[in-house]
Amino acid sequence: MSLQFEPPTRQGPTPIFEQVKGRLTRAIEDGELVPHERIPSERELSSLLGVSRMTVRQALVALVDEGALYTRAGKGTFVADRKIEQPLQRLSSFTEDMIERGLRPASRVLEQTVVPSPIDLAEALEIAPGAEIVRIARLRLADDEPLAIETAHLPHLRYPGLVRFDFSQHSLYDVLRTEYAVTLATARQTIEASESNAEEAAVLDLPRRAPVLRITRLTTSGEGRPVELVRAVYRGDRYQLKVELR
Repeated sequence: MSLQFEPPTRQGPTPIFEQVKGRLTRAIEDGELVPHERIPSERELSSLLGVSRMTVRQALVALVDEGALYTRAGKGTFVADRKIEQPLQRLSSFTEDMIERGLRPASRVLEQTVVPSPIDLAEALEIAPGAEIVRIARLRLADDEPLAIETAHLPHLRYPGLVRFDFSQHSLYDVLRTEYAVTLATARQTIEASESNAEEAAVLDLPRRAPVLRITRLTTSGEGRPVELVRAVYRGDRYQLKVELR
Protein backbone atom coordinates (compact mmCIF):
# COMPACT_ATOMS: atom_id res chain seq x y z
CA MET A 1 0.00 0.00 0.00
CA SER A 2 1.54 3.33 -1.08
CA LEU A 3 -0.74 6.11 0.03
CA GLN A 4 0.26 9.69 -0.62
CA PHE A 5 -1.08 12.30 1.77
CA GLU A 6 -0.49 16.03 1.85
CA PRO A 7 0.37 17.12 5.38
CA PRO A 8 -2.44 19.12 7.04
CA THR A 9 -2.07 22.86 7.35
CA ARG A 10 -1.78 24.35 10.81
CA GLN A 11 -3.22 27.66 9.71
CA GLY A 12 -6.93 28.15 9.15
CA PRO A 13 -10.12 27.25 11.04
CA THR A 14 -10.27 23.49 10.31
CA PRO A 15 -8.95 21.34 13.20
CA ILE A 16 -6.04 19.09 12.25
CA PHE A 17 -7.91 15.89 13.13
CA GLU A 18 -10.72 16.96 10.77
CA GLN A 19 -8.14 17.45 8.00
CA VAL A 20 -6.73 13.96 8.68
CA LYS A 21 -10.26 12.55 8.63
CA GLY A 22 -10.88 14.32 5.31
CA ARG A 23 -7.69 12.89 3.77
CA LEU A 24 -8.73 9.34 4.71
CA THR A 25 -12.31 9.89 3.54
CA ARG A 26 -11.08 11.03 0.12
CA ALA A 27 -8.76 8.02 -0.12
CA ILE A 28 -11.79 5.75 0.46
CA GLU A 29 -14.00 7.65 -2.00
CA ASP A 30 -11.27 7.68 -4.68
CA GLY A 31 -10.69 3.93 -4.34
CA GLU A 32 -7.16 4.21 -2.93
CA LEU A 33 -8.52 2.34 0.07
CA VAL A 34 -11.03 -0.40 -0.79
CA PRO A 35 -13.59 -2.23 1.36
CA HIS A 36 -12.09 -4.67 3.90
CA GLU A 37 -8.55 -3.42 3.23
CA ARG A 38 -6.47 -2.78 6.31
CA ILE A 39 -5.45 0.86 6.60
CA PRO A 40 -2.01 1.97 7.82
CA SER A 41 -1.47 1.85 11.57
CA GLU A 42 -1.69 4.91 13.79
CA ARG A 43 2.10 5.03 13.85
CA GLU A 44 2.35 4.85 10.04
CA LEU A 45 -0.33 7.50 9.52
CA SER A 46 1.31 9.72 12.10
CA SER A 47 4.57 9.51 10.16
CA LEU A 48 2.92 9.98 6.74
CA LEU A 49 0.97 13.07 7.84
CA GLY A 50 3.40 14.58 10.29
CA VAL A 51 0.87 14.71 13.13
CA SER A 52 0.64 13.11 16.55
CA ARG A 53 -0.78 9.64 17.06
CA MET A 54 -3.44 11.17 19.31
CA THR A 55 -4.64 13.30 16.39
CA VAL A 56 -4.71 10.25 14.10
CA ARG A 57 -6.60 8.25 16.72
CA GLN A 58 -9.21 11.02 17.03
CA ALA A 59 -9.78 10.96 13.26
CA LEU A 60 -10.01 7.16 13.16
CA VAL A 61 -12.51 7.03 16.03
CA ALA A 62 -14.71 9.55 14.18
CA LEU A 63 -14.59 7.46 10.98
CA VAL A 64 -15.43 4.28 12.89
CA ASP A 65 -18.38 6.06 14.52
CA GLU A 66 -19.60 7.12 11.07
CA GLY A 67 -19.33 3.57 9.74
CA ALA A 68 -16.57 4.32 7.21
CA LEU A 69 -14.07 2.11 9.08
CA TYR A 70 -14.30 -0.85 11.43
CA THR A 71 -11.83 -2.43 13.81
CA ARG A 72 -10.87 -6.02 14.55
CA ALA A 73 -9.23 -6.69 17.88
CA GLY A 74 -5.56 -7.49 17.43
CA LYS A 75 -5.74 -7.09 13.64
CA GLY A 76 -6.14 -3.38 12.99
CA THR A 77 -8.57 -1.00 11.33
CA PHE A 78 -10.26 -1.77 8.01
CA VAL A 79 -12.34 0.03 5.39
CA ALA A 80 -16.05 -0.72 5.71
CA ASP A 81 -18.37 -1.42 2.81
CA ARG A 82 -19.97 1.74 1.50
CA LYS A 83 -23.44 2.17 2.97
CA ILE A 84 -26.46 1.87 0.74
CA GLU A 85 -28.64 4.95 0.77
CA GLN A 86 -32.32 4.14 1.21
CA PRO A 87 -34.46 7.07 0.02
CA LEU A 88 -37.66 7.51 1.98
CA GLN A 89 -39.56 9.71 -0.49
CA ARG A 90 -40.61 7.04 -3.00
CA LEU A 91 -42.02 3.55 -3.00
CA SER A 92 -39.76 1.07 -4.78
CA SER A 93 -38.82 -2.58 -4.56
CA PHE A 94 -35.56 -3.95 -3.19
CA THR A 95 -34.69 -5.27 -6.66
CA GLU A 96 -35.17 -1.85 -8.24
CA ASP A 97 -33.09 -0.16 -5.52
CA MET A 98 -30.15 -2.54 -5.91
CA ILE A 99 -30.09 -2.44 -9.71
CA GLU A 100 -30.18 1.37 -9.54
CA ARG A 101 -26.98 1.23 -7.46
CA GLY A 102 -25.20 -1.16 -9.80
CA LEU A 103 -25.54 -4.12 -7.42
CA ARG A 104 -26.77 -7.63 -8.24
CA PRO A 105 -29.95 -8.34 -6.23
CA ALA A 106 -31.01 -11.79 -5.09
CA SER A 107 -33.57 -13.25 -2.71
CA ARG A 108 -33.65 -16.44 -0.69
CA VAL A 109 -37.06 -17.55 0.53
CA LEU A 110 -36.98 -18.38 4.23
CA GLU A 111 -40.72 -19.00 4.59
CA GLN A 112 -43.73 -18.90 2.26
CA THR A 113 -47.01 -20.04 3.75
CA VAL A 114 -50.64 -19.26 4.52
CA VAL A 115 -51.44 -18.72 8.22
CA PRO A 116 -54.24 -17.26 10.35
CA SER A 117 -53.78 -13.55 10.98
CA PRO A 118 -53.08 -12.31 14.51
CA ILE A 119 -55.11 -9.36 15.72
CA ASP A 120 -52.51 -6.67 14.99
CA LEU A 121 -51.98 -7.77 11.38
CA ALA A 122 -55.71 -8.23 10.79
CA GLU A 123 -56.35 -4.68 11.99
CA ALA A 124 -53.60 -3.23 9.78
CA LEU A 125 -54.76 -5.17 6.70
CA GLU A 126 -58.44 -4.49 7.41
CA ILE A 127 -59.47 -8.13 7.57
CA ALA A 128 -61.15 -10.22 10.27
CA PRO A 129 -58.89 -11.59 13.03
CA GLY A 130 -57.95 -15.16 12.17
CA ALA A 131 -58.56 -14.67 8.44
CA GLU A 132 -55.86 -16.23 6.30
CA ILE A 133 -52.82 -14.21 5.31
CA VAL A 134 -49.91 -15.05 3.03
CA ARG A 135 -46.58 -14.73 4.83
CA ILE A 136 -43.45 -14.44 2.68
CA ALA A 137 -40.12 -14.13 4.51
CA ARG A 138 -37.06 -13.50 2.35
CA LEU A 139 -33.38 -12.90 2.88
CA ARG A 140 -32.35 -10.05 0.61
CA LEU A 141 -28.84 -10.06 -0.86
CA ALA A 142 -26.77 -7.73 -3.00
CA ASP A 143 -23.68 -9.11 -4.74
CA ASP A 144 -24.20 -12.25 -2.60
CA GLU A 145 -23.97 -10.26 0.66
CA PRO A 146 -26.95 -10.59 3.03
CA LEU A 147 -28.47 -7.16 3.66
CA ALA A 148 -31.97 -7.59 5.07
CA ILE A 149 -34.69 -9.96 6.18
CA GLU A 150 -38.10 -8.89 4.86
CA THR A 151 -41.36 -10.53 5.90
CA ALA A 152 -44.44 -9.52 3.91
CA HIS A 153 -48.00 -10.23 5.03
CA LEU A 154 -50.88 -10.03 2.53
CA PRO A 155 -54.61 -10.94 2.74
CA HIS A 156 -54.99 -14.40 1.18
CA LEU A 157 -58.60 -13.79 0.10
CA ARG A 158 -57.57 -10.80 -2.01
CA TYR A 159 -54.56 -12.54 -3.57
CA PRO A 160 -55.44 -16.25 -3.86
CA GLY A 161 -52.73 -18.47 -5.27
CA LEU A 162 -49.93 -16.07 -4.37
CA VAL A 163 -47.90 -18.84 -2.75
CA ARG A 164 -47.54 -20.66 -6.07
CA PHE A 165 -44.95 -18.12 -7.24
CA ASP A 166 -41.25 -18.58 -6.57
CA PHE A 167 -40.31 -15.32 -4.88
CA SER A 168 -36.63 -16.13 -4.98
CA GLN A 169 -37.01 -15.47 -8.72
CA HIS A 170 -40.02 -13.13 -8.94
CA SER A 171 -40.55 -9.63 -7.61
CA LEU A 172 -43.60 -9.53 -5.34
CA TYR A 173 -44.53 -6.09 -6.64
CA ASP A 174 -44.30 -7.29 -10.25
CA VAL A 175 -46.54 -10.27 -9.49
CA LEU A 176 -49.10 -8.06 -7.74
CA ARG A 177 -49.11 -5.68 -10.70
CA THR A 178 -49.27 -8.24 -13.52
CA GLU A 179 -51.29 -11.07 -11.95
CA TYR A 180 -53.64 -9.20 -9.62
CA ALA A 181 -53.85 -5.78 -11.32
CA VAL A 182 -52.75 -4.04 -8.14
CA THR A 183 -51.40 -0.50 -8.36
CA LEU A 184 -49.27 0.40 -5.34
CA ALA A 185 -49.84 4.01 -4.42
CA THR A 186 -48.66 4.95 -0.93
CA ALA A 187 -46.83 3.50 2.05
CA ARG A 188 -46.43 4.45 5.68
CA GLN A 189 -43.19 3.43 7.38
CA THR A 190 -41.91 3.41 10.92
CA ILE A 191 -38.19 2.98 11.57
CA GLU A 192 -36.37 2.21 14.79
CA ALA A 193 -32.83 1.33 15.77
CA SER A 194 -32.41 -1.98 17.54
CA GLU A 195 -30.10 -4.93 18.14
CA SER A 196 -30.18 -8.18 16.21
CA ASN A 197 -31.34 -11.29 17.99
CA ALA A 198 -29.48 -14.59 17.67
CA GLU A 199 -31.52 -15.84 14.69
CA GLU A 200 -31.29 -12.54 12.78
CA ALA A 201 -27.56 -12.27 13.42
CA ALA A 202 -26.99 -15.79 12.08
CA VAL A 203 -29.02 -15.18 8.91
CA LEU A 204 -27.48 -11.75 8.23
CA ASP A 205 -23.95 -12.90 9.09
CA LEU A 206 -23.62 -10.39 11.92
CA PRO A 207 -22.22 -10.54 15.44
CA ARG A 208 -24.84 -11.18 18.13
CA ARG A 209 -26.61 -7.96 19.17
CA ALA A 210 -25.21 -6.01 16.20
CA PRO A 211 -27.09 -2.79 15.37
CA VAL A 212 -29.96 -3.15 12.89
CA LEU A 213 -32.76 -0.99 11.52
CA ARG A 214 -36.28 -2.33 12.01
CA ILE A 215 -38.74 -1.07 9.44
CA THR A 216 -42.50 -1.63 9.41
CA ARG A 217 -44.24 -0.60 6.20
CA LEU A 218 -47.95 -0.63 5.36
CA THR A 219 -48.52 -0.30 1.61
CA THR A 220 -51.88 0.67 0.13
CA SER A 221 -53.32 0.47 -3.36
CA GLY A 222 -54.64 3.24 -5.56
CA GLU A 223 -58.09 2.52 -4.10
CA GLY A 224 -56.74 3.09 -0.59
CA ARG A 225 -56.94 -0.57 0.49
CA PRO A 226 -54.08 -2.14 2.45
CA VAL A 227 -52.04 -4.44 0.21
CA GLU A 228 -49.23 -5.65 2.45
CA LEU A 229 -47.62 -5.11 5.80
CA VAL A 230 -43.87 -5.68 5.78
CA ARG A 231 -41.63 -6.12 8.78
CA ALA A 232 -37.98 -5.85 7.82
CA VAL A 233 -34.62 -6.03 9.57
CA TYR A 234 -31.81 -4.18 7.76
CA ARG A 235 -28.11 -4.36 8.60
CA GLY A 236 -27.15 -1.18 10.40
CA ASP A 237 -23.59 -1.33 9.05
CA ARG A 238 -24.75 -1.32 5.41
CA TYR A 239 -27.75 0.99 5.33
CA GLN A 240 -28.34 4.65 5.85
CA LEU A 241 -31.70 6.33 5.40
CA LYS A 242 -32.00 9.45 3.30
CA VAL A 243 -34.83 11.96 3.29
CA GLU A 244 -35.06 15.37 1.69
CA LEU A 245 -36.96 17.96 3.70
CA ARG A 246 -38.49 21.07 2.16
